[in-house]
Amino acid sequence: MRSKIYDYESIERGETTTATGRRWAVRKLPHSLTLTIAWHLAVLAGWGAAPAEWPWWLACLAVNHAAVTAAGLWPRSSILGRNWTRLPDTARNANAVALTIDDGPDPAITPQTLDLLDVLDVRATFFLIGDRALCYPALTREIVARGHKVENHTQAHAHTFSVKGMRAIAREVENAQRTLSSLTGERPAFFRAPAGLRNVLLEPVLQKLDLQLVAWTRRGFDTRERDPQRVLERLLANLSGRDILLLHDGNAAVTLEGQAVLLAVLPPLVDAVRSRGLHFVTLQESA
Repeated sequence: MRSKIYDYESIERGETTTATGRRWAVRKLPHSLTLTIAWHLAVLAGWGAAPAEWPWWLACLAVNHAAVTAAGLWPRSSILGRNWTRLPDTARNANAVALTIDDGPDPAITPQTLDLLDVLDVRATFFLIGDRALCYPALTREIVARGHKVENHTQAHAHTFSVKGMRAIAREVENAQRTLSSLTGERPAFFRAPAGLRNVLLEPVLQKLDLQLVAWTRRGFDTRERDPQRVLERLLANLSGRDILLLHDGNAAVTLEGQAVLLAVLPPLVDAVRSRGLHFVTLQESA
């Protein structure tokens, strides 16, 4: 992870300026955002010059909104800002795989997951929801005590997150950052949007809060798929080093036997990953 430190106020200007306490280098704002701003200014100018042509100006705005909305509905897209869909391309990550677990903590499933990961000798990255962490503070701290990492998955995990304005987005992300930092004593370094959906306003918020957006390489759809074998097949299809895998302890589907799919999938998944000469790392270990 980078040790350079940068000034938050330079984010809006797209500059990189030395300051204090940052993990990630400040980058220029994504072209999608600067083009959106320029597009809106051009439309407003055109509207002012030729108000009678307002249907065409509205159509121009609609085209822009449709384009950035489509990009936000693609969780693995980097159009709206830098987005990890695989681990960084470094020598030490060549045979590494990251196991990420979302939507917890869950008072029933997370403790069983931690026990199973201990048995399997695997360290995972847990993307926690701030409100749930507040409900189960001891469990949240236990995740870190067991050697895993806790990262930011918003405060409330609202399904409307991707259509919120910048202030609402900032509030969701910043509140979760504050909650998780307070409970664990460690400041999250990574962020994952609810269901991976976001909008063009998210990247400036993440840069201000010194967070790196993370999606995944492959997911098992284990919040709706009750067959562990199908989940496992999706995760292992074309598996290779630097992959980021997504499973869930919160909102987890259950097998016909009543077991959380996550718990049924983990042992064969770990065996299969290791049989291919790969090993598990947390996201922070890979940075």
